[in-house]
Amino acid sequence: MRTLVNTHHHGDHTFGNALFPGATIVAHEHTRAEAIAFGPARELPWWQNPDWGELPLEPPFLTFTDRIGLWLGEQRAEVVHVGSPAHTTNDSLVWFPESGTLFCGDLVFHGGTPFVLMGSVTGAIDVLENVVRPLEARTVVPGHGPVFHDDEPVAANLDYLRFVRDLAERGHAAGVPPLQAARDTDLGRFADWPDSERIVGNLHRAYAELDGTPTGGPIDTSAALTDMVTYNGGRPLTCRA
Repeated sequence: MRTLVNTHHHGDHTFGNALFPGATIVAHEHTRAEAIAFGPARELPWWQNPDWGELPLEPPFLTFTDRIGLWLGEQRAEVVHVGSPAHTTNDSLVWFPESGTLFCGDLVFHGGTPFVLMGSVTGAIDVLENVVRPLEARTVVPGHGPVFHDDEPVAANLDYLRFVRDLAERGHAAGVPPLQAARDTDLGRFADWPDSERIVGNLHRAYAELDGTPTGGPIDTSAALTDMVTYNGGRPLTCRA
């Protein structure tokens, strides 16, 4: 492995950096900062943690602010920051224009519940509509779930995010806290998606934006994650954020 791209800072995408000695680790400059701020792999109280073993912190060391070009043989890849908070504040995608192949990180969860607690509900909608869709990729590799070749998973993620946005607007206007709004809501077709408790964290982020917090701005993530555990009736088995 010569080159490794981190699409964002979450540990399931960065904790393994140390397992590729000698590889050039590429990411947006904010991905490096967030990975360093979080530190090495460790147990978190909101999930049933795996045995991480000894995984020292190995943050990206080749960073960019907008985009950078990488070459795989004769094929060029464009590593592009999406421009605004979405899944996180530092999401990037890897686009191979010649083959129409897109590695989109956690901008799309294929078969799972989107999670934007550390990003933005409205920002994620905007990025999917105005950054991901216009590429018209023929093959999309999501951060979680199987590879896909059509727009259906993107459309499903957009449907969910708009559901969250609309629910947040109603709950916020009524003065109902995010946890209660989630409990009072029928998730409908989204109820069977893995990690459905993320509705609570997503509502916390949406409420913050309605309160005037800038997209991706700081909020009490610990409180939101604690509410997710309460909604779930205990710690989820894993976090696939």
